[in-house]
Amino acid sequence: QSHLVESGGGLVQLGTSLTLTCEASGSRFQYYAVAWFRQVPGKEREGLVCIGSSGDKDYIDSVKGRFTADRDNAKHTLHLQMNNLKPEDTGEYYCAAGGFYCSGAGPNKVEHWGQGTQVTVSS
Repeated sequence: QSHLVESGGGLVQLGTSLTLTCEASGSRFQYYAVAWFRQVPGKEREGLVCIGSSGDKDYIDSVKGRFTADRDNAKHTLHLQMNNLKPEDTGEYYCAAGGFYCSGAGPNKVEHWGQGTQVTVSS
């Protein structure tokens, strides 16, 4: 059983950077596809980037070139480096794990969610 814990959220200004970290427990992390999602009030949770178990990455267009996701299987961690942040990046950020491969910007099957970390970008 995997347990995911996000950290690193906060209040930042337009154009600045922030790095989120997701720490996973359990032995299956390296076999999972892992991803970052974002949710804003009143909208569905949206996949931003997925990294398959083989290391392939899939970003949505709105974060390409600004966000970089990396996984460290030895440390059971997932990071999201966010640069040039915009007010529309505001939301609750969740990490997710499951399946083996990515289906778009999310795992083909999400089995585990973190509790979320809030990111607020002020203008």
